[in-house]
Amino acid sequence: MLLDFGIFQTVLAILLFIWAGFVRTGLGFGGAALGLPLMLFLNNDPLLWLPMISVHLLLFSGMTLRTRLHNVDWKYLRYSAFYIIPPAIIGVFGLVNLPTLWLNIFIYSITLFYGFIWLLNRTIESNHPWVDKVLLMLGGYVAGTSLTGAPLMVAVYMRNVSKEKLRDTLFVLWFVLVSIKMTTFVALSVELHFVTALLLLPGAAVGHVLGLKTHDLIMRNDLLFKRWVGGGLVLVSSLGLWALL
Repeated sequence: MLLDFGIFQTVLAILLFIWAGFVRTGLGFGGAALGLPLMLFLNNDPLLWLPMISVHLLLFSGMTLRTRLHNVDWKYLRYSAFYIIPPAIIGVFGLVNLPTLWLNIFIYSITLFYGFIWLLNRTIESNHPWVDKVLLMLGGYVAGTSLTGAPLMVAVYMRNVSKEKLRDTLFVLWFVLVSIKMTTFVALSVELHFVTALLLLPGAAVGHVLGLKTHDLIMRNDLLFKRWVGGGLVLVSSLGLWALL
C-alpha cells in the first residue's frame, strides 16, 4: 500500500500510526477511534486501515499484558463479554458487506458524537444496569464495524472496574475483540496488508512508548486532554462528512 503513496502521504501515514499508538496506551483506549477518521483522508477504505490497526493492537496489547494479567478484572470481563461479543461479530460482518460510503458516514458520525461530548466536557454516563447493557451492546457492534466503540464500553467499565485495573482489563477486551475481527477477515479472505502493517510498526511503536511514558500525566489532565482532542475530532469529522455528502 505504501508503494502507492507519495513521500508526503507516507510520512503522514507514519505520523498517524504514531498518534494511534500514543492514544491507545496513553488513554488505554481510542487508538482507532481517534486515528481512523484521519487515516480515511489518505485512503477512504476502512478495510485498508482496520486490519493494520488490528495487527498493531494485537502485538502491543499482548506485549503490555505479558506481565499484567494478574491486574485484570476477569470477573467483570467475563460478565460484560456476554453482551459485547455477539454484537461485535454482527458488526464485523457489516464491515465486510456494507458499502464503503455507508461505513465512512458511520465512522465519521460516531467520531463527531465523541468529539462533541469531549469538547463540551460531557461524559457518557450510566447509572442503571439496563443502560450498562445497552452501552456494552452498542459498543460491541461499533467496535465490530469500525473498532471505534471503545468510549461507549469504557463508560460502563469505568463504573464497574477499579481505576488500577481498568487499562489492563480493557487491553484484554481489545485483544479478544480484535482476535475475533482478524479471524473473520481470514475466514472471508479479506486482505490483511500484513507487510504494510510491519512497515508501519516502528511508528506505532514510537507512539506506544510515548503513551506508556505519559499515561499518568494524561490521566491527571484527562478532561483537558479530551477537550483538545474533542475539538480536533469535531473538525475532522465535519470535514469528512462534508466531503462525503
